[in-house]
Amino acid sequence: MNIQKFNPLKILNSSEKKEIEKQLENQFGIEKIPGIIAQKGKERLFLFTGNLNPEDIKRLEEIIIIERLGIYFARIVGEEIRLSIEGTQILKNQIKKNIFELNEEYLNSWMSGQDLLLKTGKKGFLVMKYKNNFLGCGKASEEKIGNFIPKNRRLKERS
Repeated sequence: MNIQKFNPLKILNSSEKKEIEKQLENQFGIEKIPGIIAQKGKERLFLFTGNLNPEDIKRLEEIIIIERLGIYFARIVGEEIRLSIEGTQILKNQIKKNIFELNEEYLNSWMSGQDLLLKTGKKGFLVMKYKNNFLGCGKASEEKIGNFIPKNRRLKERS
């Protein structure tokens, strides 16, 4: 029998949260994250804006296993942070840079989970946007923008 070891949530302290905010400001112009940031594992970040404080959450975790807290909003990838679809939507009013505006043709390809084969002149994570809709992040390289839309959230082709 293979029993998984429990991996507790880590509630980021104020200096750790400031570090995340600094990185998000460098990448996307985001200055302030509203609420508590919790980290699961080495890379997944959750945003919680409920009525529990960090001490309440820690006490609760002594009683039950907490898999997630709030909304999954970002992932730490090396030295960068990749915002989730929800992360880009929650923080859309603060995102000021590294935005890639999709046209309708690219929108359908993007939402179907396809990489966009085009040269942007940029490297790193870009926030994908169509009109007023924020659609997560892609990773720009020399030749393409890599797609991270999960399979279960992609547009399906009608047969």
